[in-house]
Amino acid sequence: MVRAQPAGPVARYFYDCEFIEDGRTIELISIGVVAEDGRDFYAVSTEFDPETAGPWVRKNVLDKLPSPSDPSWRSRSRIRDELFEFLSAPGLPIELWAWYAAYDHVVLGQLWGAMPAMPAAMPKLTHEIRQHWEVAGSPAIPEPGRDRHHALADAKLGFARWQAAQDALSAG
Repeated sequence: MVRAQPAGPVARYFYDCEFIEDGRTIELISIGVVAEDGRDFYAVSTEFDPETAGPWVRKNVLDKLPSPSDPSWRSRSRIRDELFEFLSAPGLPIELWAWYAAYDHVVLGQLWGAMPAMPAAMPKLTHEIRQHWEVAGSPAIPEPGRDRHHALADAKLGFARWQAAQDALSAG
């Protein structure tokens, strides 16, 4: 069954996930989400095993995580429930966006187990910010800052890049 595109307003969310991937499994480390209305959400999973992280994740992601005593550390089930509450808050259809959406969407879907277990209100796809930017003519976009590979910082960067593409499309 194909879900129809919403005819009215939507709640747009820009997100990024940091994860461990070994060719067989993808395990959530952290997720950052920025709502178009300015709200944000950040959580770190208490259930990933840092010992399974490869050298790249160890070098670029793990050192950006807050202290384990920080309240952003939560169980995957708590992340799932609080994230869905955050996304559903406006009561509008949810629209998801990520810079490289494929992996992020799989990690997001796994919060519910298998993607078919996701609530009906959750989109079964994430829109690709990079493709949106290319369609807009690849306008100048913000570069990653020092916080690159911190999920919330990357979600904010994704939103800024989406906005640059939107502005270029509106002007053109």
